[in-house]
Amino acid sequence: MSSGPLAVLEVVRRTGMSDPRSVGAMTGAGAFWGASIAAPYAAAALRHPHRRAVVDDYGFITFRQLDWRTSRVAGAFRQLKLGRRSTIGILCRNHRGFVEANIAIAKIGARVVYLNTGLPAGQLSAVIKSEGITAVVADREFAYRLGDASDGVSVIIAAPEDDQSWSFPELKRYRLPMQMRNPWRIPDPILLTSGTTGAPKGTNRSAGPKALAAAFGFLKSVPFRSGSVFVVPAPLFHAWGVSQLVLASTLANTVVLRRSFDPEGVARDVEANNAEVLVAVPVMLHRILEANCDRDMSSLRIVASSGSALPGDLSDRWMDAYGECLYSIYGSTEVGQVSVATPADLRAAPGTAGRPLKGVDVRILTPSGKKANAGLIGRIAVKSSNLFDGYTGGGSKEMVDEHMTIGDEGYFDSKGRLFVLGRADDMIISGGENIYPVNIERELLGHDLVSEAVVVGVPDDDLGHRVTAVVVTAHGSDANVNMPSQATVTKQLKAHLSKALAPYEVPREYIYVDELPRNSSGKVLRSQLIASIGEAKTGEPKK
Repeated sequence: MSSGPLAVLEVVRRTGMSDPRSVGAMTGAGAFWGASIAAPYAAAALRHPHRRAVVDDYGFITFRQLDWRTSRVAGAFRQLKLGRRSTIGILCRNHRGFVEANIAIAKIGARVVYLNTGLPAGQLSAVIKSEGITAVVADREFAYRLGDASDGVSVIIAAPEDDQSWSFPELKRYRLPMQMRNPWRIPDPILLTSGTTGAPKGTNRSAGPKALAAAFGFLKSVPFRSGSVFVVPAPLFHAWGVSQLVLASTLANTVVLRRSFDPEGVARDVEANNAEVLVAVPVMLHRILEANCDRDMSSLRIVASSGSALPGDLSDRWMDAYGECLYSIYGSTEVGQVSVATPADLRAAPGTAGRPLKGVDVRILTPSGKKANAGLIGRIAVKSSNLFDGYTGGGSKEMVDEHMTIGDEGYFDSKGRLFVLGRADDMIISGGENIYPVNIERELLGHDLVSEAVVVGVPDDDLGHRVTAVVVTAHGSDANVNMPSQATVTKQLKAHLSKALAPYEVPREYIYVDELPRNSSGKVLRSQLIASIGEAKTGEPKK
């Protein structure tokens, strides 16, 4: 498709934005609720009042019902003295309560902070204090974590497990029929970084025209359309999940949410709802394949994966099973969506991050900050209209010639496809050699005995760092009688890797575990692995 006016018209037509009734509904809702998530949901309530907005563990709710209910929740927030100067956190799993709280917060003009449900009490308390949060909408199961941080902070229970008739039972009696005073002065939402390299940080990100301009490039590369059903097991509190919630609302599409991820449940939801779109992270796709779900998922047109790289041959295995529907999206909380690998890209070059989106310029930087040629490895830097505005606690990412560095390293191949080798901090220097774990992991995952694998550098007196493979075997633990012994598996893996890798890349040590430690977006917590390996060697717990 060209990148000129015809491409714009095609995206507008496909997404239903050319329908005069939809344009009118969105214009009216925007005038009322501004550039917030309340606007597309209000527009959908006008245009498609009886269409299902959310399907979850409680049943379903239409766009009209959602608009009415969120006005009641917003009115209740007003009764609690929450408004424009308030900052409200959402600490919820995937269900209507998250969506309702999100919309209601927008309707009162407050700032929203998306809180990671996996944060321990200490980090949660630190985020609440650093972001100045005045109220938290939380699932009952997480309320205990608020602890001392709840002093002076209102805690509102959303979607309690023992009440399936109303998401906010204590807030029933209030309504908010009035318009906001100034709908175009809505605070930007606060997204937290994933925290894989330290404590999570709050990021300032615009939800206005800059975000709309960036969305066009994404819609041009991935063929979303209106009237679809999105199944979204990816966590909504992350940038990836909430961005797809906003996209679905803009297209007046139904979203299917569940409180917890279950491979069979995802497949069942796709089949039962004739879903066209699945929004996931790579480890979820891996789990679905492993589960061998006996469900018809032929309705899927788009499987959008982000949050971490597609490991090994996962893309080929997925498309062999479910068709040419997989799109891998690369980006970060700080720079937004950067590139998309289409099914054709993934077939031609498994593991690629694809090509930069329209309006996004990606450079590979040499150590001196110059633009590197194709094939050369360097730091990835991005220029686009969707860069974040800095961390809420101060500071930002390094800028080089208007390009923001991400912290990843990678390269472009001769076809213009981007390859991401991982975080610069993940690179292992062993015996003076620079070693990128992703290359070793890809080879490990190509072996029949390996289900999951991660490669880390463990401190070593002689080499600086020792290349260590942490492996989840494909058929369970060593106790499985059908599985070779760990010594035999190690011998086979070494032989396999020696054929594809340089001698210094072949791991010197192999550790077998039942599962890898991951955060809620599916990223492996490498620092936690390295620390646990060190503890096992010394026999001393980390202080």
